[in-house]
Amino acid sequence: MPGNSPRPGRRQSNKKGPQIGSGGQRRRGLKGKGPTPPAEMRTGHPKQRAAAAAARARKQQAPRRGGKAPAELVVGRNPVLEALRAGVPATGLYVQQFLDTDDRVTEAVKLAVDRGGVHLAEAPRAELDRITNGLNHQGLVLQVPPYEYAHPDDLASAAFDADEAPLIVALDGVTDPRNLGAVVRSAAAFGGHGVVVPERRSAGMTAGAWKTSAGTAAHTPVARATNLTRALTAYQKAGLTVVGLAADGEAELSELDALAGPVVLVVGSEGKGLSRLVGETCDIRVRIPMPGTAESLNAGVAAGIVLWEASRRRAPGA
Repeated sequence: MPGNSPRPGRRQSNKKGPQIGSGGQRRRGLKGKGPTPPAEMRTGHPKQRAAAAAARARKQQAPRRGGKAPAELVVGRNPVLEALRAGVPATGLYVQQFLDTDDRVTEAVKLAVDRGGVHLAEAPRAELDRITNGLNHQGLVLQVPPYEYAHPDDLASAAFDADEAPLIVALDGVTDPRNLGAVVRSAAAFGGHGVVVPERRSAGMTAGAWKTSAGTAAHTPVARATNLTRALTAYQKAGLTVVGLAADGEAELSELDALAGPVVLVVGSEGKGLSRLVGETCDIRVRIPMPGTAESLNAGVAAGIVLWEASRRRAPGA
């Protein structure tokens, strides 16, 4: 009968509570398990899956040394039209559904279609608001693909492979994309082999830089260095002279014979100039004579002047 079994450990009554062989499970059950973790940390929770997906997206978009920059969106009718006119690379043009079009929208669509390779799509206003984070897109959004940065070593290697003395421009603390675009354009005009920018605190090859380069960015490589000082040191070991532009430089531009050989021209920002470590790494610092009233030049203009002087010295018979 129930309750009269002679087997040891057999439950002898219907009352709840610790039984023989329970191992104190009741006591452990009374212990707290600590505070409930936030939803983003609970495995399988929708918020945890969303947070993991966002982290993966950030990791994919993070610029890598010698790799790709994040994709970019150009928003607004005038900016989109100007980007398409300037030949800025694009992968998609999004037009708001039921949009009241004008000449700018019509021309932008025609340029995208004529170019080929640009995906044209209509999207609800709510979707355009979402992908632009609420910016005033005016019903027109252009998607610019990630820029393929070169590695700093590739610029010198390409020049040596072509049996040419490398002529490279490095930018230190230049944060205006238009200045970067202007330097790329000058490098292309005067035989430069590329431009180097640091990963941090520096302008990148955005749509604005592409426009200012007037299409030359398609042929003049831009490299991205994790650490500009280390990149300059590597260039020195490869036989290049590192020349920094500084208002208080010890030599004048006209005295610099190094421009005729393998050289890296380092240009700082208009306000701060070269950073301390970069300035100390330079083999020589050179100044541009300015007899006028201006105290400084922006990076684009300064680089153009020195690149012209280097081109003049490298010309046959110079």
